[in-house]
Amino acid sequence: MGTSPAIVMILFVAVGCFMAYPEAVTAKHTGITRHYTFNIKLKNITRLCHTKSIVTVNGKFPGPRVIAREGDRLVVKVVNHVPNNISIHWHGVRQLRSGWADGPSYITQCPIQTGHSYVYNFTITGQRGTLFWHAHISWLRATVYGPLIILPRQNESYPFVKPYKEVPILFGEWFNADPEAVINQSLQTGGGPNVSDAYTFNGLPGPLYNCSAKDTYKLKVKPGKTYLLRLINAALNDELFFSIADHSLTVVEADAVYVKPFEINVLMITPGQTTNVLLKTKPKAPNATFLMLARPYATGMGTFDNTTVAGILEYETPSSSLKNRPLLKPGLPAINATNFVANFTSKFRSLATAKFPANVPQIVDKKFFFTVGLGTKPCPKNQTCQGPTNTTKFAASMNNISFALPRIALLQSHFFSQYSKGVYTTDFPAFPLIPFNYTGTPPNNTVVNNGTKLVVIPFNTSVEVVLQDTSILGAESHPLHLHGYNFYVVGQGFGNFDPENDPPKFNLVDPVERNTVGVPSGGWVAIRFQADNPGVWLMHCHFDVHQSWGLGMAWVVLDGELPNQKLPPPPSDLPKC
Repeated sequence: MGTSPAIVMILFVAVGCFMAYPEAVTAKHTGITRHYTFNIKLKNITRLCHTKSIVTVNGKFPGPRVIAREGDRLVVKVVNHVPNNISIHWHGVRQLRSGWADGPSYITQCPIQTGHSYVYNFTITGQRGTLFWHAHISWLRATVYGPLIILPRQNESYPFVKPYKEVPILFGEWFNADPEAVINQSLQTGGGPNVSDAYTFNGLPGPLYNCSAKDTYKLKVKPGKTYLLRLINAALNDELFFSIADHSLTVVEADAVYVKPFEINVLMITPGQTTNVLLKTKPKAPNATFLMLARPYATGMGTFDNTTVAGILEYETPSSSLKNRPLLKPGLPAINATNFVANFTSKFRSLATAKFPANVPQIVDKKFFFTVGLGTKPCPKNQTCQGPTNTTKFAASMNNISFALPRIALLQSHFFSQYSKGVYTTDFPAFPLIPFNYTGTPPNNTVVNNGTKLVVIPFNTSVEVVLQDTSILGAESHPLHLHGYNFYVVGQGFGNFDPENDPPKFNLVDPVERNTVGVPSGGWVAIRFQADNPGVWLMHCHFDVHQSWGLGMAWVVLDGELPNQKLPPPPSDLPKC
């Protein structure tokens, strides 16, 4: 039987539409499948009057926006056209039983080598809000990052006023030098790496930097409207304060989880965190323009990029000239305003409603106590180093174990039971082997141990981890990110954690749910999560310099007994080392 010309035309148009749009979709169950292609390419970019070749996705800096709805499946083909190895991490995505798509190099996959490709295939389950994607190998995250926006399911609304417009704002860092050369030199000499030359809003440094007035991010708004700003800190090594002159912001979401709304004038956002805020514009267009500023919150003893990025909030008006309008500037806290940060972070609370419950584990099966901080490694023989002394290199560790990346991806090793071949061991200490006064006078011996040590826990174990900052080489805030999970922040404080007196004060009613938390400088934070996602999951500091120095560890969550509690085998195109 022949096919009618009308049907042929309909099919032709449908195929044409699919080919025209990279995010073309096909129906599947409750969500739809969205297809993207990421071509990893070199592109010449100019900032601060300095032109250089950077690694990009599809020639964009920052990279393209990925949009999905809760319940959708994302299929992203990543094709590597650059000399560097690459992998992409979908930061904050739970990756339920899809650990092969998580992306950290040498943890869940070997990196994608030059001329090769890999398809990341995963479903957004039970999440909605702002996340982001970024390279997860060495320091390529400096230029390879972009927003991941998860909208609510069709016909579902936000638990706050519907915004007039939604605007992603990504905080980043710009290096005039090649970031790969920066970290390689640091690892070779043992010293701290050179800091960035600028911070950026959506890749633009703004008018406070040399030769950058034309590269200024401008947010044009209408009076009497509510805007949803999706704030993402993609900076490599810096926590940032952010404020808009003469405007308050209402925080409504953190790390793609709704929170009880609260109003602020200044916020702090750490690398790896996202924060959604509502900006309500003034009823009438004022005779002024307003600076948006971000600058670092810094607590460590090392050098940091002590500069400020500026953007402009501008009201759309029919009036002619903007030149005569005054430019208002917001105030920001002191660089080391730790008490401000502690007060700000304490405001975050889960909605804890019937629709958006706070399922914090009330009873804990396994408790862990991890110290986090800096230390040293001995300088190689016949070499002078630039660490704390000329005979040492900087290092970082958890429970004094500096995490060494293996030669074969850990998830692959675990799945095929290859760990007996020396890829990793399962003896990561649950508590410090040698207790000391963690935030007091530092110990004389600052040398860390190296190893690829993991913690193995059974499926559905309820876990509590206390993360304790140390003052070994100076107290410092550390943003800790857990892959494959959200966790509840049940407590935090300054000084040393008190296992008797602090737990009774834990918030087990409406603690905030996050994927990245700042361990307070000179303090501790306690988190809880249910280990209901089988696989191997990295937990690390989201300061890339500390991660490069070894501040991380990994969890092995074993399969459950039911088929839907087991990790499926790897896809056929999983990259090989």
